[in-house]
Amino acid sequence: MAGRHWLDPLARRLLEATGQLPPLPPPQPGAVGTGIAGMGAEEAVERELLALKLALNPALRFRDGAEVRQAAALGWSLEVNLAEAGDWLRLPGCPPELVDRLIRLQGEGHQWSGPGDLAAGLQVSSAQVGIWLPVLRFRRRGRPRSAPLPPPLAINQASERLLQERLGLGPERCRWLLQERARQPFRDLADLQHRLEISPEQVERWIGRFRYDAAPGPVLPPARRRAR
Repeated sequence: MAGRHWLDPLARRLLEATGQLPPLPPPQPGAVGTGIAGMGAEEAVERELLALKLALNPALRFRDGAEVRQAAALGWSLEVNLAEAGDWLRLPGCPPELVDRLIRLQGEGHQWSGPGDLAAGLQVSSAQVGIWLPVLRFRRRGRPRSAPLPPPLAINQASERLLQERLGLGPERCRWLLQERARQPFRDLADLQHRLEISPEQVERWIGRFRYDAAPGPVLPPARRRAR
């Protein structure tokens, strides 16, 4: 049918009624041209496609800033001071090593008050935070998480036994980690992934699990005083 939207209102209502699509957010008071009729045909199609993808995969990762804007229009948001690692990983340009830094800062009690504060804390450009901004919400956390994270493991000091117990490493992988650590302390999660050739899936499970304090160097005995 020429001129009909690919997903007409009746089809959308049926999908909403069966739980296969989330309802569209109500138009804002005084908004001009809201709804499908008020937006470009291509934008409307993209929004409907994203709604379908989210219905099929609620943990969908957004590809770019356009999808972030569409997700915001569909009512999706991210509470900056409460979101967990999996929520941050859904944002484009937010790799595991960046999420790891964010989770560690949260564990130290840091809360972000706005986009500039977030960009400075994560050491990313304001343009990158601007891509995420349509879905970000900066509310201060009034109380601790209901399920607090375990204290991070000091990866550069932990014993072989503790590494095996906490990380589930086999003997060979644990020896490899110890050898690399003796050569040079691990700097961050990206360094750990690169040197141990860890899979992306494993890296995501390790987000926020470690501290990267440098191991103390050897303690030298005090120099003897020369006899006068």
